[in-house]
Amino acid sequence: MIYREEVQNLFTVPEEYCLCQCISADFKMGKGIALGFNQHYNMKNRLTMKYPCYLQTWDEMGGLGDCLYDNCVFNLITKRNYWEKPTYQTITTALQKMHHMIVYAGITKLAMPKIGCGLDRLDWDKVREIVQDIFKDTDVEILVCMQ
Repeated sequence: MIYREEVQNLFTVPEEYCLCQCISADFKMGKGIALGFNQHYNMKNRLTMKYPCYLQTWDEMGGLGDCLYDNCVFNLITKRNYWEKPTYQTITTALQKMHHMIVYAGITKLAMPKIGCGLDRLDWDKVREIVQDIFKDTDVEILVCMQ
């Protein structure tokens, strides 16, 4: 793994990067970086059309974290409803699922914000450690855009 943190706008990284964000299973995306993803990629409508019954699926899976891929964006599902807060367990599970998807697809470049640490209020030092641990044995280049 190559890991970098840079002051950069996530939405201006080169096109060879896939992106990721944390969202809720209700796909609300009305604030924070998720709003930017919705504005840039119409992500709320894309996910709602692709996964119309996702809340039921989330509940059936036990709400332990998930990852949905669409339009070169990995959507880490870390909580059921937008007003809730994720846990380190849900973000870890979502990142593990993303890891499997990335390795399987042969993706080598990933850009992300400080996931789970804006409105969701997780501690970046802990989340960084989780990201680095999960991707330590991969050839993935991870760019964290600090803004």
